[in-house]
Amino acid sequence: MKAQIDLEQQSIIAIRMLSAEGVQAANSGHPGLPLGAAAMAYTLWAKHLKFNANNPKFFDRDRFVLSAGHGSMLQYSLLHLFGYGVTKEDLKSFRQAGSKTPGHPEYGHTPGVETTTGPLGQGIANAVGMAIAETMLAAKFNREGFPVADHYTFALCGDGCMMEGIENEAASLAGTLKLNKLIVLYDSNNITIEGDTNIAFREDVLGRHKALGWNTVKVADGNDIAAIDRAIKKAKKSDKPTLIEVKTQIGFGSPLAGSHEVHGAPLGKENIEKMRASLGWTAEPFEVPAEVQAFLKKIIDKKKKSETAWNKLMKAYAAAHPGLYGEFKEWTEGKFAAGGASDGSFGDLYEFSAMYDFPDKADATRNTGGVVLNRFADFFQNLVGGSADLAPSNKSHMKGKGDYSAENRAGRNMHFGIREHAMSAVCNGMALHGGLRVYCATFFVFSDYMKNGMRLSALMNAPVLYVLTHDSIGVGEDGPTHQPIEQLISLRSIPNMKVFRPCDGRETAAAYIAAFTMPGPTAVALSRQNLPPMKYSGPDALKGAYIISDSEKETPDFLLMASGSEVHLCMEAQAELKNHGVDARVISVPCMELFDKQDEAYKESVMPLNVRKRVAVEAGSSYSWHKYVGLDGRVIGIDTFGASAPAEILFEKYGITTENVVGAALAVHLKEKMRSGN
Repeated sequence: MKAQIDLEQQSIIAIRMLSAEGVQAANSGHPGLPLGAAAMAYTLWAKHLKFNANNPKFFDRDRFVLSAGHGSMLQYSLLHLFGYGVTKEDLKSFRQAGSKTPGHPEYGHTPGVETTTGPLGQGIANAVGMAIAETMLAAKFNREGFPVADHYTFALCGDGCMMEGIENEAASLAGTLKLNKLIVLYDSNNITIEGDTNIAFREDVLGRHKALGWNTVKVADGNDIAAIDRAIKKAKKSDKPTLIEVKTQIGFGSPLAGSHEVHGAPLGKENIEKMRASLGWTAEPFEVPAEVQAFLKKIIDKKKKSETAWNKLMKAYAAAHPGLYGEFKEWTEGKFAAGGASDGSFGDLYEFSAMYDFPDKADATRNTGGVVLNRFADFFQNLVGGSADLAPSNKSHMKGKGDYSAENRAGRNMHFGIREHAMSAVCNGMALHGGLRVYCATFFVFSDYMKNGMRLSALMNAPVLYVLTHDSIGVGEDGPTHQPIEQLISLRSIPNMKVFRPCDGRETAAAYIAAFTMPGPTAVALSRQNLPPMKYSGPDALKGAYIISDSEKETPDFLLMASGSEVHLCMEAQAELKNHGVDARVISVPCMELFDKQDEAYKESVMPLNVRKRVAVEAGSSYSWHKYVGLDGRVIGIDTFGASAPAEILFEKYGITTENVVGAALAVHLKEKMRSGN
């Protein structure tokens, strides 16, 4: 027994030394958390976490989220020691170009990293989403004797996570939903980069979480692995999510222990040598003694058996429940879930989504969006999502699909409450968990609350659909606080984010098709006010921009372009310009990101370079459009805040009218004639 205890302590020291050495080699990083949290991390990974290092994507594995992502060397050291293929050379190249060990954990970059973390609090909210996903899949697929979805979600966080507002939002939701298979280890060391937390953070964290509906446990000594082990065992028996506060000393074992100086800077060679001596560590830098490796190898081999047992269970499950097994494979492998046949082509899906005969009358795209969403809810049986308490306004409720709650894990409609920041991060966790298609909804202006989560969706290529209604000053009387102006350009500036602003129901259908068939996240901005239906070849919207009404000439005199509610203004302006002898082409631009990815031939066919007379119009900031209109064109937009008034008055006030489009086009036309001398 003593030998095992010694090897456990040696394993913990190995985590500490590898972490400190990695930060020192990079001359950059955060050694404090890995040194203080090493014992709790070892206890979790060695004694509780279910995984197979040879197959990091083993579906029924426990999920581990390092919410305190600045302590990334802790996770890399664990991945190295527990056989994930993170090598000694990878540790040596911490934070270097092309390294498998970047400064903060990155999903899809390092095996064993479940989500990208670093912005504090996001990881805990991701973990809440993963725990929700596990309950949904368990409700759908588990049968007596066949717990095919049966795993825990663990998160490790620090004082910084606990200060972030998103943590409270996510924790409140988790407590309400009684996510009992969510366990958070809180590295409570009372130190941040500026010093003692007493200067800004004196709350009773356990008391707050208890009030939010959590089970709470406190471990007084962060190096007491037996106490940590008991706390995790106790958490697994709870009917609530559990927060385990583990009191640690930041930078434990180093001369800087307990100081904010060890939070975010290398220890320095001299201090590392002193730490070696105090911990009794004699191995060379980045080396692990053979006896420690052999000890951990036994644990690794034992962990592999969890997948072997699960594969055996799944084989029996396939025989006993072949239909469910087939659905499980479809859901978890990302194929189309049962509910309709399709080969996945855009055309087929477009026809499917457009089965509803959109009436030949004006309607808000939030309404037609609700129709399309419900059609896809029938098609994709694993489509889940909801709104931040705005589903009746967003039209984002899936009819007849049930409401998810602590009492009904089978419901597909989520109620996130008024928690936009957490909602985006929770959806990221649900999507990353696997097995589900995920959406969330709110008013477009409140996407500002979700921005960090949306940015991380794009960074991780997570296929989350963001339904954002009330897309312009068309919100009307609610006034400038609720009227989006800069939000379109804000989201368009995020790399890897598709931003759709459809002009009618059929373009809305195309936006949802893109969301469900193309990688990465999609934001769909939908109108509150009614828009007239357009006649066009719908699937072309999937190219991002297309000719919705062409000129009579082979080469048009003029290009009019717009998105959303302004497309019909351009159509009206086209007819009026004809009376002035100007033959214009109207281009609908529902998604700039997709258009910019088209080949040059297609872009030239839509926006010929030799047609320099151009006007773009959009009821929002003008910044997005200058790349399309060039030096000779003009953008009609709104580069100020809105006002409280009926929508029709506001569109008149801010010049979003047919008359203004015609006037701008004629001014550009005249300027070009004068410039060319014609």
